[in-house]
Amino acid sequence: MKVNKHSYCFGNLFYLAFFLSFCSQSQENSRPKGFEEIQTKIPSVVLEIRYFGTHNFIGKRIDGYHRPVAIISKEALEQLKKVQEDLNKLNLGLKIFDAYRPQNAVDHFMRWAKDKNDTLSKTEFYPDVAKKDLFKMEYIAEKSGHTRGSTLDVTLIELESGKELDMGSPYDYFGKISWPFDTSVSVLQRKNRLLLRKLMLENGFKPYHCEWWHFTLKEEPYPNTYFNFPVDFLI
Repeated sequence: MKVNKHSYCFGNLFYLAFFLSFCSQSQENSRPKGFEEIQTKIPSVVLEIRYFGTHNFIGKRIDGYHRPVAIISKEALEQLKKVQEDLNKLNLGLKIFDAYRPQNAVDHFMRWAKDKNDTLSKTEFYPDVAKKDLFKMEYIAEKSGHTRGSTLDVTLIELESGKELDMGSPYDYFGKISWPFDTSVSVLQRKNRLLLRKLMLENGFKPYHCEWWHFTLKEEPYPNTYFNFPVDFLI
């Protein structure tokens, strides 16, 4: 039987390319050690993972969010547990909107931001900001601290009722009113923001200047690594 050597070589190259692609994808999406679901250590924390659903600034589920769970580095989780313990003394608790965020979710944000015609959630989340200015104003970037695994978006709630404390602006609202020290909010709203900020700072987190809800562990374990494993149950 005569074998076409060109077909044979092409076939081998095809399978080699497929194998390398598979290995690359598996590496990219594999879950590293050093991460935990927040509720494994803080069962009383409330989750409202906005990017798993449609109530977010895009208006659709975001790529990479397979389950409504919150994942974070073990180091950040240990410090967050201390925050919750401090809050319990005040009959308050934590609500998490987002924690670890895969790179393909950030890529989803980028694609959306470049599509000037997609303004499904503008009225609720960025009514006073032109979509073309979201990069310039640092609301969206090609790389996110969330993807390094030690950043979270969080607010305070009353333990008994589960009601959120009034922070003066909704989560993920793009506008000056969401800046931590914006003076247009009321005295009570400012007090609530400062309480959240104080407890996070005291327990090793640093804030972000554009968002009252955004905090990153100061001594984050993966400061230069941007992960891409999906948000899913850690089994």
